[in-house]
Amino acid sequence: MNQPPFGPPPGGYGGPPPGGYGAPPPGPYGPPPPPPMGPPGMMQPAAPYGIDPVSGLPYSEKSKMVAGLLQLFAGAFGVGRFYTGHIGIAIAQIAVVWLTCGLGIFWPMIDGILMLTGRVTDAEGRPLRPG
Repeated sequence: MNQPPFGPPPGGYGGPPPGGYGAPPPGPYGPPPPPPMGPPGMMQPAAPYGIDPVSGLPYSEKSKMVAGLLQLFAGAFGVGRFYTGHIGIAIAQIAVVWLTCGLGIFWPMIDGILMLTGRVTDAEGRPLRPG
């Protein structure tokens, strides 16, 4: 045998199929869609506090600074979670802190730090606004 065991066959693999490859299949490819509520920088009625540049969601009317500080200083009473609208989590935090005689205070403290860093949303799933 004069042919090596690996590599392309003699003469290559050939050209494209007759008639070309055709149009690309429909799908999520192509140019990005225009912004849904107008050009950036303009006041948008659906987002009075602006839009989060990472997620594209409108900011909540709740402030992450207020929520985080309430949670850090009054977390044993679930105040930060009541402020953001998460009533069930607030009641659970109250129960954990009081039923463990104060040892469960770490949950509201960590939750307050997460609120200050912007990792928590309001009850409607919108990111808390900065400041």
